[in-house]
Amino acid sequence: MTSTTAPTKPTALVTGANKGIGRETARQLGRLGMTVLVGARDDERGERAARELREEGLDARFLRLDVTRQDTVDQAAAEIGRDFGQLDVLINNAAIVESGEVPSETTVATAEHIYRTNVFGVIAVTHAMLPLLRAAEAGRVVNLSSRLASLRKAADLDAPHRSLLAYNSSKAALNSLTLHYAREFADTPLKINSVTPGAVPTDLSGHQGNRTVEEGARTVVRLATLAADGPTGGFFDDSGPVAW
Repeated sequence: MTSTTAPTKPTALVTGANKGIGRETARQLGRLGMTVLVGARDDERGERAARELREEGLDARFLRLDVTRQDTVDQAAAEIGRDFGQLDVLINNAAIVESGEVPSETTVATAEHIYRTNVFGVIAVTHAMLPLLRAAEAGRVVNLSSRLASLRKAADLDAPHRSLLAYNSSKAALNSLTLHYAREFADTPLKINSVTPGAVPTDLSGHQGNRTVEEGARTVVRLATLAADGPTGGFFDDSGPVAW
């Protein structure tokens, strides 16, 4: 499964990288000299995103990856192992939301649909990529979370807080995954963190927000390129730690 030669530059996989913050994250990592793997479930959109990045002079390659389908996850890991032998950066960016969610009206079917991508998809991809991340000198995992995941903020019933039951709780669960993975690998070079990109107008946010995709991707990239003395098991935004 592994390559016989070490890669000449770091390799990064970004899930859901055909648009929005995922694509911008791939762009910024590519500008840092990484080979970026544009993970996407749609061949046409993924190929187009990778081609556009290559036209900017970046080393970008489409990788078919549907985080809800184990067969594509396993195939993606096999391809990375064959072509590179390791993975330096994993950005778990792919996510979905039901924008009109009301807690008392959220169905089990809706919750299962959202958790399948936002939680179980992250577990599937992370587990498949862990051998490749550990083969790298200093693997980095960044999980795209949200301020809506903060239980401390949700607990303040007098403060404004958008209550999307399935989405918010799925991102809180994602933060919990971050903590458990970070604890397991605390004594290794592997670092795992969560990040909130802020209110960026993308398809996921219903094109609402006051931040650019460039700003939203900035902290993602910072956590993806942490030095050896950087943090692990944290939840961050541009300003620093965010309340769990």
